[in-house]
Amino acid sequence: MKVHFERRLLHFKQPAGTSRGVYTTHLSYYVSVESDGRVGQGECSVLPDLSCDAMPEADYEALLADTAAYVERHGTIPVEALRPYPSVLFGFETAFDELAAGSTALSDTPFARGEEGIPINGLVWMGSFDEMYERLEQKLKDGFHCVKLKIGAIDFDRELELVRHIRERFSRDEIELRVDANGGFTPDNAMERLRALAPFGIHSIEQPIRQHQWDAMARLCRLSPLPIALDEELIGVNSKDEKARLLDTIRPAFIVLKPSLHGGIRGCREWIALAGERGIGSWITSALESNVGLNAIAHFCASVYGPAITFPQGLGTGLLYTDNIEMPLEIRGDRLWYNPAKEGLKA
Repeated sequence: MKVHFERRLLHFKQPAGTSRGVYTTHLSYYVSVESDGRVGQGECSVLPDLSCDAMPEADYEALLADTAAYVERHGTIPVEALRPYPSVLFGFETAFDELAAGSTALSDTPFARGEEGIPINGLVWMGSFDEMYERLEQKLKDGFHCVKLKIGAIDFDRELELVRHIRERFSRDEIELRVDANGGFTPDNAMERLRALAPFGIHSIEQPIRQHQWDAMARLCRLSPLPIALDEELIGVNSKDEKARLLDTIRPAFIVLKPSLHGGIRGCREWIALAGERGIGSWITSALESNVGLNAIAHFCASVYGPAITFPQGLGTGLLYTDNIEMPLEIRGDRLWYNPAKEGLKA
């Protein structure tokens, strides 16, 4: 078994803004595992200042090299050793899955056979009011029935105007509306803002306050008029016992899972099982991966929630980059499809 990796800097078509800052480029590493003439590829990438395994590039490349050497010697992934490094675990998991499948169709599902698409939300990144308004209008024209707004960066009253605009045109039954504060509220103002959003039929709000404030988040989950979903809160919680303790303490309505942030494929399966035992819902999103990572996440989603998924997932990031990697993925309306006829086009 041979393993090598290469780096690639991806460029956003337009700046991607969150309450943490604005992304214009994204660095990814591509791991290739070769055995018996077959090759599987996976993507390893972190989000600076967010991923629990974010580190200087030289250190990250050294970690990849050490993991590659282990895989070459033993022919397996050092899963437990990589629990603190979910982006690396996810990339190697994907490479092994593709190696075993012999193609980029990583699941035995109707999605992989091109028989059904996965419903996805339309994502409106932060920007000026006019930019967000224009992006919102485009998502609605594109036919999305679930729209997710990134909030918490511009004036909150202006963000409420965007929410009001949607509800003046579309009822809750016509458009499902989600908002993501990315920790942009504070424990002092969060409840007031949640109450201001409540009349507009919001499906849920992700991560209203910054992570690592379990008591404050638990209180919000108890008292909020809106269902709260945890995202960043799950980062760095890598052991099964600690995951259970977090869910039992905070008791959110939902958790939002990103394999490269939340434990790889194996770690996300743990989260889903623990949440399900507690009556907590979940959905899966990408974390700015290129189409290589997105393809793996989509097949994971299809295998976990399918067939006939009805709940929109956060998998609409395949059009983010000017220099993305070609994969058999297509967005048609508000669904992500895998097109088997285009297998082998990866470049």
